[in-house]
Amino acid sequence: CHSTNVIQGLISAKKKGIKITCGVTPHHLFLTEKDVRKLKSFGMMKPTLKTKEDVDFIWKNLKYIDCIESDHAPHTIAEKKSANPPFGVPNLETTLSLLLTACSEGKLSIKDIVRLCHDGPAKIFGISQNAKIIADENEEWTVRGSELQTKCKWSPFEGRTFKGKIKKVYIRNKLVFDNGKFLVKPGFGHLQRKGPTLNRA
Repeated sequence: CHSTNVIQGLISAKKKGIKITCGVTPHHLFLTEKDVRKLKSFGMMKPTLKTKEDVDFIWKNLKYIDCIESDHAPHTIAEKKSANPPFGVPNLETTLSLLLTACSEGKLSIKDIVRLCHDGPAKIFGISQNAKIIADENEEWTVRGSELQTKCKWSPFEGRTFKGKIKKVYIRNKLVFDNGKFLVKPGFGHLQRKGPTLNRA
């Protein structure tokens, strides 16, 4: 739950030296409970979207957050329109652009983004830092679900214009994504089996 009370409890635990980590999703940073009125079943997720006051509290205490996780859940449009829609939203392709847009607005820095999206997760899970992303911080683009790489072809941020777009992605020193095109076949990725380093003696 991304409510203020939970984040306050996390902050208190960290100040006491308790080894605890916390991640937050982009949709809980950039959407509120009011957006559900428009999104309807497409805005159903767990935890549910919170109040603007809760969102503002997270932003004010971002230094206590260890990572930003896309929580990518690519449920299809048909599934979301069904009588029993599943929880979750797709967010893999929009996460960095959301953060770069917030960076252009002075809400956080590039250093913050690197910590939350790269260094933090690498430390938590004890994995090697073998990926590099090149982005154009000034390129503007409008979210169109039909144009996204994800097979579900929709986004809770449909129609929004972002500032910042991924241009190239390198994994293990190999260029795998270049200006909208994937250059490797499925199966190129490696499973990460190492556990959280913070829990080790």
